[in-house]
Amino acid sequence: MLNLSIVLEDSAREAPDRTALVFGDLRLSYSFVNTVANQVANLLVSRGIGGGDKVALACPNSPYFPFVYFGILKAGATVVPLNVLLQGREIAYHLDDSQSKAFFCFEGTPELPLGERGKAGFEASSAEQFYVLPATPLATESEFGETLWAALGGMSGEFEAAQTDPSDTAVILYTSGTTGQPKGAELSHQNMLMNALVNDTMFESAGDDVYLATLPLFHSFGQTVVMNGGFRRRATLVLLPRFEPVEALRLMNAENITLFAGVPTMYWALLTTVHAGGGQVPTTLKTAVSGGAALPVEVLKDFETTFSTPILEGYGLSETSPVASFNQPGRVAKAGSIGTPIWGVEMKLIDAGWNTATEIGEIAIRGHNIMKGYYNRPEATAEVMNDGWFRTGDIATRDEDGYYFIVDRAKDMIIRGGFNVYPREIEEVLMTHEAVSLAAVVGVAHPSHGEEIKAYVILKPGATITEEALVEWGKEMMAQYKYPRVVEFRDELPMTATGKILKRELR
Repeated sequence: MLNLSIVLEDSAREAPDRTALVFGDLRLSYSFVNTVANQVANLLVSRGIGGGDKVALACPNSPYFPFVYFGILKAGATVVPLNVLLQGREIAYHLDDSQSKAFFCFEGTPELPLGERGKAGFEASSAEQFYVLPATPLATESEFGETLWAALGGMSGEFEAAQTDPSDTAVILYTSGTTGQPKGAELSHQNMLMNALVNDTMFESAGDDVYLATLPLFHSFGQTVVMNGGFRRRATLVLLPRFEPVEALRLMNAENITLFAGVPTMYWALLTTVHAGGGQVPTTLKTAVSGGAALPVEVLKDFETTFSTPILEGYGLSETSPVASFNQPGRVAKAGSIGTPIWGVEMKLIDAGWNTATEIGEIAIRGHNIMKGYYNRPEATAEVMNDGWFRTGDIATRDEDGYYFIVDRAKDMIIRGGFNVYPREIEEVLMTHEAVSLAAVVGVAHPSHGEEIKAYVILKPGATITEEALVEWGKEMMAQYKYPRVVEFRDELPMTATGKILKRELR
């Protein structure tokens, strides 16, 4: 018996009155969060949801996310977190691909019309149950409880977590991986729990730990390192649904934040704001963690000087739960390095034939963090798995001390602001436009997002459309982080003799 929900249940039992979540003026205890998760579990079980069933969740960083996330786990079902920026057609794809029976969707706001997209996606899918998470702001725990009690139909706050095996699937995280269509990485209860536990041991405890949770909780980084690891530590999570550097700095000071985890663009934004006089450097910050993309050395140095806090840079993927390596406390941190493997995990460099490489090669990983496989995709799983090893598609070197340094990506993956974007998916959508004949998408350097998405397009003979109009069309068809911001029309694209587009020349 092993259920990931233990990270919440144990803390609720041992520190029931400790503040688990801060959301605006709302402060919720561990006991309260656990009780509401129990209500969600009772609701699901009463509707026939149980072991092996998939339940999707689309919600920004608000108390609803952990309520539903842990309620699903307690019921013995599998959580399928969805990016809140997905469009309706993309939501429908994820619901059907994961075979989700139920879908919890945030009602949305004018700035984030997730509710409309979610309903459209649900109606276009084969999912059976649709639950709306209301956007009405509430100020107190009692007020929040009364509203939830009505929404949950008066479900009991007592629930005995379903028995799940360590190898049962806890979460399916969608990743573009090595093909155009997103694939669901199946992560077991053991995968997720071990990654949260091991990561937690690497962070210094401040006694009363307070985490700023602005990384999306639907993303593997925020989910494991911030939410699951934070709940296991009995830390207080201060929820910030959308990262804004001025507000992040205000919360760091007002809530005495001790740990901040972010992608490189967030660190860049914090520094830019502080240097412009738009925020005060916090004095309580003890740990800063970076992942999701390579952290520029100059940003690292500037942050450590300005904030007097070292950044611990790590590396991982959705398929690795996610953390695989880290610049770990107690060891020398090397600028530009993704560190060394975490406890219980092995890494090596390999060539295209899975043979061990010496000087440079593709990173392969083995350990407790490796996914079970891609959901319902045995062939795609076989392409990246071999005798327990997972090949990442990332090319790296390793120095004499065992530290790894990313050199390049073997895949064509674009990382925009910490989000993975796979060009083939974007190209296929662009080519559904009546004016587009051929499209090639690449990542180009961007000062704040790391990479921006650029599309080179050949129009059909006689077709007319402006580059600006095609950008706007893409905005309607794709998630906010996916659509190309830059379009360039070409009469031809560079190709090999066999017709393969030479994207390195376009870059």
